[in-house]
Amino acid sequence: MQIIELDLTDCKTLRELHERIRVAFDFPEWYGKNWDAFRDLIRTDCDAHKVIVKGENTLREKYNEDLNMMHKVFESKIEFNKKCNFGDFIYEVIS
Repeated sequence: MQIIELDLTDCKTLRELHERIRVAFDFPEWYGKNWDAFRDLIRTDCDAHKVIVKGENTLREKYNEDLNMMHKVFESKIEFNKKCNFGDFIYEVIS
């Protein structure tokens, strides 16, 4: 089982959050650093079965909407994998 660990501890900007996503998921340099690009690449360029997200609780409240978007993308990946019979995908948030 391939596991990706995404550590968001003390991210200061949305750009930094997306850069951590790019690095953790090994997305290409041209990753658009937005939620649409994340959704597209997680479907096409992510073979992981599990993502562990750490440090969400250290982000400032102004990023709550962005964290909700990230969770929606993960939920859409779960549905996409089921629909396409690509195997299980789960994510876990550890604060």
